[in-house]
Amino acid sequence: MNNKTDDANEKIELALNGDKQALELLLGSVQDMVYNLSLRMLGNPHDAEDATQEILIKTMTGLSSFRKESAFSTWVYRIATNYLLNYKNSFFAKQPPLSFEFYGADIEAGFLRNNPGMMNGVDEEILTHELKMSCTNVMLQCFDPESRLIYVLGIMFKVDSKVCGEILRITPEAYRQRLSRIRQKMAGFLKQYCGLASPEKCNCQKRIGYAITNHRLNPANLEYHQLEKVDEDVALDYLAAIEEMDMESAIFAKLPSYRSPQNTKDFLQNILFSENMATIMGQA
Repeated sequence: MNNKTDDANEKIELALNGDKQALELLLGSVQDMVYNLSLRMLGNPHDAEDATQEILIKTMTGLSSFRKESAFSTWVYRIATNYLLNYKNSFFAKQPPLSFEFYGADIEAGFLRNNPGMMNGVDEEILTHELKMSCTNVMLQCFDPESRLIYVLGIMFKVDSKVCGEILRITPEAYRQRLSRIRQKMAGFLKQYCGLASPEKCNCQKRIGYAITNHRLNPANLEYHQLEKVDEDVALDYLAAIEEMDMESAIFAKLPSYRSPQNTKDFLQNILFSENMATIMGQA
């Protein structure tokens, strides 16, 4: 075992013996990961925040069942993926299924001249970035949930194929084969429609007016702009991997990671220091 694993296991033992600070640190070590996974799987920040809270509760209440046969983070990934694959309350889960064909047609049809009056005084560059973050997450919703998960874990989270196999309960070889097919599908879509991959194609800046008119972008409520990004020095180091990637995969690999919202941290604090904490942890 490495030092990180030893540290997590020590905190688990302390938490199971009633140490609230150890439990808080343990959950804090994975909450950003859980939030970013939820964000990519569900497609918008509000749903991701709700799912993150539920996943952290499941992690907390199931802690006594962790057998230390894998890293704590792998165990949390499994809890999170099982929850997210079956999550039915998100905005996109309640809509007719998206497809790459439908989204491609929407991109080709969706251009209006940007009107400064509709931008609510927000800088065009900020709106362009907001639309890019929203659009890339919507693209992911064109995959079925399991394909989306495979793509997110492999391309955006850079999770090792062995660990991904453990999470999905398939062999590493089967995981790599499926990831390859899914990457090809996304690459084909991006080359055909997205200006981030092909400069002559769709440009986020040119779609601002269309997005605002169709209520897909709200200058008064920029959800991604409000999120706190993970510091550069603690973010995953994608550079070496990106050099070996096709441009299409690099688009997703370079998307920012975010801190879980303050609401989630407050939510955890309220639970950890509530009178019902012992009952929640099964210690009553």
